[in-house]
Amino acid sequence: MFGIFKKKSKIDSLKEKYQKLQHESYKLSTVNRTESDKKLAEAEEVYEEIKALEKEKE
Repeated sequence: MFGIFKKKSKIDSLKEKYQKLQHESYKLSTVNRTESDKKLAEAEEVYEEIKALEKEKE
């Protein structure tokens, strides 16, 4: 019941952002390949941040 007030962790918000960028990249891949590659590069940067934070957490 009180889960709606729970704040997302930094890792969870980055994972959400990563998935959003991956989806945008996929959509753009049929229309504009260069923009798709840019979104994919952004997603990879976010993924590296996620990996670094998970490594710190351990």
